[in-house]
Amino acid sequence: MSDETPATVPHDVSTDVHRIVLGDREFILVGTAHVSKESAELVAEVIRREQPDHVCVELDEQRFQALSQKKRWENLDLRQIIRRKQLATLLMNLLLSSYQKKIGDKLGVMPGTELMEAIRVAEEAGIPYSLSDRNVRTTLLRAWRSMSAWQRAKMFSGLMAGTFAGEEITEEQLRELRKKDVLSEVMGELAEAMPALKTVLIDERDIYLAAKIRAAEGRRIVAVVGAGHVEGIRKLLSGPTVPARLDRITHVPPVSPIWRWVGWGIPAVILGSLGLIAWTKGGAVAGQNLRFWILANGIPSGIGAIVALAHPVTIVAAFLAAPITSLTPVIGAGYVTAFVQAYVLPPRVRDFQSVATDAGSLPSWWRNRLLRVLLAFVFPTIGSLIGTWVGGAEIISNLF
Repeated sequence: MSDETPATVPHDVSTDVHRIVLGDREFILVGTAHVSKESAELVAEVIRREQPDHVCVELDEQRFQALSQKKRWENLDLRQIIRRKQLATLLMNLLLSSYQKKIGDKLGVMPGTELMEAIRVAEEAGIPYSLSDRNVRTTLLRAWRSMSAWQRAKMFSGLMAGTFAGEEITEEQLRELRKKDVLSEVMGELAEAMPALKTVLIDERDIYLAAKIRAAEGRRIVAVVGAGHVEGIRKLLSGPTVPARLDRITHVPPVSPIWRWVGWGIPAVILGSLGLIAWTKGGAVAGQNLRFWILANGIPSGIGAIVALAHPVTIVAAFLAAPITSLTPVIGAGYVTAFVQAYVLPPRVRDFQSVATDAGSLPSWWRNRLLRVLLAFVFPTIGSLIGTWVGGAEIISNLF
């Protein structure tokens, strides 16, 4: 049983500091807003005052490196990301980073300041610290695979709406934002619209954070976490740690076998239909249907590349690749066009340096070469999907 006794520690004035006593151990949770100067000051004050045995921080290694390295985006290996088919994850990261930076600019403090402040003060005092959050890529991939195609579209549209919204934030809204964990607030809004996301983005990370905090060495532990996680962690710290639960939430689930069947089923149906047309109606009719397939896929994908203002070579690649990639689930047209765009018009140093700012301005997506690579991925992919359904429907209809 836990003995949570905040009333016995009157020196805690802030309502963002929560104490939990478990036997001879004391856990001090500091709930923060990820773009709040006051949170950074509170974190430093609590660590210096308490002099804990250990400090836990709501960061994983990837996010820590991103915050600690000033050349965060300059170190991005874009071609490697394309080869690993991680462009969708990169796009989601960019939208979240841009949204947080936008709020941070309004509040006068950059996202994650209080987390890095916790590490700085701990190092200054010689206190061991640990990065206690689940790998962000695991979280994003688990979230991505928990959603339907429609939910993914809704999520992207919601993130983009928040990123590109141009309305001014009032002083009253700024005061409210200073009290909140902005990233958890965004996650919470997404979770309300899509309950499956809440499990992955909030509940699972509560479990992971609570387990890591409990596993930290020492009798007195200070844990710096987003305000949105405090309540869940408080409840979980009092219960037993179940390793099996951690095993389930620390791996990326494989793609559903249904999607594998769909991925290979569509090409099988198209190629089978072309073969059946050739057998029943002759090679000339089959040739006409094949030409229709090529044009139905190539033209929309090429138009997508044009909309992205891609390099002419990329536009040609979109037209040529779409009819072929639509017949295999191994690689999509968008990955081909993104790779070609990155090769023929590679992003400049200044594109990497300004990407987080540029991502918050819609016109800048066409000016920044790094963001234009992402556009050269998204629009040809959409065009290829349209072409697959149009071309497939035409070929199947000609069977009868």
